Amino acid sequence: MTMVGGFDVRRQQITFDYVDYDGLLRWGQIGPATRKALRNWLAEHCSDGDGQFALEGCPGWRYVCEELAAAGICAHLGDAAEIAVLPEPKKRAKTDRADTRLLRTLLFEDRFPESWILPAHMLEIRTLGRLYYTLMDERRAWQQRIHVQLFHQGCPPIRALLSGAGRAALDSVDLSAAGRRCVDTALRRIDQLSTEIDPLPSQLVNFARRQAGCQAMQRHYGIGWLCAAIIWSEVGDVRRFSSSHRLVRFAGLDVTVYSSDTKRSPGHLSREGSPELRWAAFEAAECASRRRSLDYGYYHKLAAKRDGHNGKNPHPGGGTQNSAPMLSPAACVRRWRPGAASPRTPGGGLLNDALRACHAH
Repeated sequence: MTMVGGFDVRRQQITFDYVDYDGLLRWGQIGPATRKALRNWLAEHCSDGDGQFALEGCPGWRYVCEELAAAGICAHLGDAAEIAVLPEPKKRAKTDRADTRLLRTLLFEDRFPESWILPAHMLEIRTLGRLYYTLMDERRAWQQRIHVQLFHQGCPPIRALLSGAGRAALDSVDLSAAGRRCVDTALRRIDQLSTEIDPLPSQLVNFARRQAGCQAMQRHYGIGWLCAAIIWSEVGDVRRFSSSHRLVRFAGLDVTVYSSDTKRSPGHLSREGSPELRWAAFEAAECASRRRSLDYGYYHKLAAKRDGHNGKNPHPGGGTQNSAPMLSPAACVRRWRPGAASPRTPGGGLLNDALRACHAH
């Protein structure tokens, strides 16, 4: 009999609940919650690798899945939100042991909501992409603090704060002592963040130039090397999406509408999932809205219909434009069958390029 169990990963300990080879139920805790402690526990309790363990996709899942794979044990990763709506029949107090029992029960009954486990190299690129996005967002926040301080003290607005002319203008504005200290502190933090940010794009771009999937995505107008690396790492294997619209929903770019009886609120983007993926899709859509884009006529007509103007100046970065970088390669792969021809996609790429973009890891 294969060992079947569940892990509840916490910062201080890992709670386990499993049924061993003799059919006996065992549970306990592994502490501290480190890679070495888990490795020793697996060597003692499951040395032959004949086992399956389920865990939630919460912080810490990476090293647990890696250690399970190294021990030859099958790891099952599940979405925490989907697991939460599958409670046990009897209502009990929520404890770590109850969580592990639920994971083990769902896995044993073949009801566990499986999630895709990313390969290690894709996790590394995803981590770098998210670090870049976080640092850029923090630097942008410090720039906004400078603008707020200037407006709060009645100073004229200054554009391009980080340029030489912008810094010279900041030195000449009339600020109070506290306001000047706030601006100087913000500039120092911006310089520190810029030092950390500068090498990241080159690392991501260098990887994207060598990766077949990123090369294929870059052939679509508007998707650059940096966005291609981020989209590739955030989306992963698109074969787990049954349609391109599911990929758009995964990115949080689908329109969500709340309605009750005869009342209906205006639709809005759901903004669920990865903010880094939405940022990359928005940047690609901004570039794809240029006049040289192959889909410019479609965007132009749709924006005019959506905004209700004459269509001369459509607003870039709209919802449909944001989802276009998601739709084009995914729709290609969805229509592909082995041995089929390679027709051109609406975005201008070849189907086999899109196939490599979604299947190459």
